[in-house]
Amino acid sequence: MTRDEHLRPSRQPSRRGLLKAAGALGTAGLGASALAGCGSEAGGGPVELTFWSWAPGIEEVVALWNQQNPDVQVLVSRQDAGDAAVTKLLTAVRAGNGAPDLVQAEYQTITSLVAADAIADISAELAPETPEHFSEGIWSSVGVGDDAVYAVPQDTGPLQLYYRADIFDELGLAAPSTWEEYADAAREVHEADPEMYLGTFSSTDPGLFVGLVQQAGASWWGIEGERWRVDIDAEPTRRVAEFWGGLVEEGVIAAEPMYTPQWNAALNSGTQIGWVSAAWAPGVLEGNAGSTAGKWRMATIPQWGAGENATGNWGGSSTAVVTGGAHQAESVRFAEWMNTSAEGVHALVQLSGIFPADLPHAEDALAEPPTFFAEQPDFYELSTSNAEGVRPFVFGPNVNVAYSLFNDAFATATQAGTAAAFGEAVATVHAGTVADLENQGYQLA
Repeated sequence: MTRDEHLRPSRQPSRRGLLKAAGALGTAGLGASALAGCGSEAGGGPVELTFWSWAPGIEEVVALWNQQNPDVQVLVSRQDAGDAAVTKLLTAVRAGNGAPDLVQAEYQTITSLVAADAIADISAELAPETPEHFSEGIWSSVGVGDDAVYAVPQDTGPLQLYYRADIFDELGLAAPSTWEEYADAAREVHEADPEMYLGTFSSTDPGLFVGLVQQAGASWWGIEGERWRVDIDAEPTRRVAEFWGGLVEEGVIAAEPMYTPQWNAALNSGTQIGWVSAAWAPGVLEGNAGSTAGKWRMATIPQWGAGENATGNWGGSSTAVVTGGAHQAESVRFAEWMNTSAEGVHALVQLSGIFPADLPHAEDALAEPPTFFAEQPDFYELSTSNAEGVRPFVFGPNVNVAYSLFNDAFATATQAGTAAAFGEAVATVHAGTVADLENQGYQLA
C-alpha cells in the first residue's frame, strides 16, 4: 500500500485504533464532561471564545472578527511557541479546567495532541469547500486516521532555494534546477574560493531535514490497518542523507549549525552564499545579513528529477479546536474565517507577517515582495507556486523523540564527515523511534 493510499478516507482506520496507546500519556478519556468549562457565555450575551496563540499581531487580526461578529467574541491569550505551548495545553486539559477553546498548533504536534485527546475532530463542522483552499500536502498534516480533521491550516513554509545572485553572476552560474546541478554548483563555488560555501548541513535542525526528505517522497510515519508504521530508514531518506553527507565528505559545503553568530557572519561576509530554507526566510536574512540586501534571489528548490515540481514544508501552524469546548461550531466558524476568507488571510499577512497556507487568496494578499527581496517582484508568485508542490507527510505520535534522536545521531555523523556516517544516522533515528513507540504500547505494522 502506498503512502497516498493511506490518506484516502475509504482506506483509513479509526482514530481509536491508531491511538490506543494514548492512555500511556495519562489523557485517555478526557472528553466533553472533563472540559465542560471551556468557553464562556454571559447569560444571553455573546459567546466568548478563548484563543491561545503566539503569532505576532494576532490581536489585531482577531479585532477585525470581533467588530463584525458581536455574537461571537474571541479573546486572545498570548502564549509561548513550541514545546512550551503543547505542555501548557496538555496540563490544562488534564486538569479539566483552564483550557482554551482554540489553540495555535504546529503541524508536527497535531498527532500528539490527538493522542492526548486534547484537540477535537472538526470535520462535521467544516464547510465543504474548506479543504479546497489548501495543497494536498498541507491538508494531510491536519488529519489523523479515517476522515477526521483536527485543525484548519494557517501558515506554511514551503522549501525554496536562496542564493547570492551577484556571486552566481560573477562565477557564470545559474540557479540549479536539480540536486545534481546543486552539487556541481557547490563544487564550483568552493573551487573558486576555498572559504566560500553554497550551503551548510545543520545537525540541529530536524525540521529542515524532514522537509527535504518530504520533497524526496518520504513519510517517516504511516498508517497500515490500525497500526502505525515507521518508514524512516527507507530509500528517500537515505538518498537525502547520503547526498548531503557526500557533499560534507567532499568538503564543498559546510557542516556548521544554523542560527549561530558564526552562521550569521558567514551570510554577511559572503562565505555562505546559499541557503535551502522556507518561504519565511526573508525575515531571517534581513535580520541576520542586512548588509547583503538586494543581492539575494529565490528559486524553486532543486528537484530529484528534471521537470518535477515537488517540495517539502518547514514550519507553519494551524488553528485547532480544543476537546470538549461548549462552542465548537462557533470556534470552527472563526478558524475558517481567519484562515480561508479573503479578509482573514489578508489580515494575517499584513498584521502577522505570515506566509498563508490558503492558496486562493495568497497571491492577492502577497502583492508586494519582501523588502529584502525588493529586486524580485515575482517572489511571492513563485513562492505560492512552490507551495502547491508540498508533498504529503504523516507525522507520528512521537515526533519529539524522533527529532531528539536526529540531533544526536547527525551531530555524530557530521563529526565523522562521511556519507556512510549519514546513512548510519538514519538507521539510528529509525531504530530509536520504533523502540519508543513500542515502549509506549503502540501497535506497529
